[in-house]
Amino acid sequence: MTTFTALENTYIQKAEELAQKFNENAAKRDLIGGTPKAERDLIRNSGLLKVLIPKEYGGLGGTWTDVVNIVRIFAKYDSSLAHVYGYHFVNLITSHLWGNTKQQEYYYRETAKRNLFWGNAFNITDIKLHAQKQQDHFILNGVKTFCTGSVDSDYLIVSALSEEGEELFIAVIPTNRPGVNVNDDWDNFGQRQTDSGTVTFTNVRVNEKEVLRNRFDADEFAKLRIKIAHFILNHLFLGIMEGAFEEARKYTITQTGPRTPGFESAIEDPSIQRHYGEMYVQIEAARLLVDKTDVLFQRVWDKGEQITADERNELEQAVFTAKVFTTQAGLNITSRIFEVMGSRATSSHYGFDRFWRNMRTMTLHGPVDTVIQDLGYRTLYE
Repeated sequence: MTTFTALENTYIQKAEELAQKFNENAAKRDLIGGTPKAERDLIRNSGLLKVLIPKEYGGLGGTWTDVVNIVRIFAKYDSSLAHVYGYHFVNLITSHLWGNTKQQEYYYRETAKRNLFWGNAFNITDIKLHAQKQQDHFILNGVKTFCTGSVDSDYLIVSALSEEGEELFIAVIPTNRPGVNVNDDWDNFGQRQTDSGTVTFTNVRVNEKEVLRNRFDADEFAKLRIKIAHFILNHLFLGIMEGAFEEARKYTITQTGPRTPGFESAIEDPSIQRHYGEMYVQIEAARLLVDKTDVLFQRVWDKGEQITADERNELEQAVFTAKVFTTQAGLNITSRIFEVMGSRATSSHYGFDRFWRNMRTMTLHGPVDTVIQDLGYRTLYE
């Protein structure tokens, strides 16, 4: 059983309270799609956007464990909000890992002071955005895809191709800057309120002080940025599993009839008990794998630029192992819950299918085939 300090309990209590509010209309909002503006503002007003920011910059001085625990709590009820909350920190710490000391301090202070929400236009696998040098600034033109949390954000992390050289151009700009058009075009069947659509840039000015000049492979600490999203998403997947399991359990106890003749209730039915036993084992195993990554990640984060390649590789292997298991177990459980609830549970009134749709959508963002192959390679050659 996880225990928390008094300070951590404050975060957890706020997160639980928000999660219960999100749950009141989560299924309805899932059908509607679009931007959960009211819910995002609740997160803003809660102060939870500054959990990770050091106290000397006006933040709460929390840890990555605090962040991912909150992601997991949100994901049980609303994985879209869990996603944008987790990615807020992935985007925020980009200036910490790839920026200079002045940029680190500025963006931390501004975010803490104004409860700013960070989104992204960062997708580095589909770069159709170009940065052109013009005297003391740059001009952006083009489009970015899969821009999670971009709608209703205050800052955007942007990646583009630059004429300066082969290195990616990375910058932080206000979302409301002239020429930035965040398009309302996210219409996928899962994660329907993450606003992960496109952002169009038309002659957008970027000042030199907004450009993050540290190379993403400058040292082992800087390299953490490329893999940190996987670390966050493992907790998202675990939260979805836990939420689906709990919803199914409540439904089975109150609504489902026995499958096997001779039993008066579903909870007495051996076949249903077996399903729940197997799902329980999968969730417990996922928790252990994910908890291991929490310890390793916080350790390397605290060491900062002093981490070694071996330490980063140990973390990466643990994160990828957890990713494979949470992906496979998550897809299994979010589909399997219907076997213990029965056909009536497929009514759109309940919205139980959103757990599978959200899980399926997110796990396609980074398929595990290559991860499994890489783990096999490491097993045989290292």
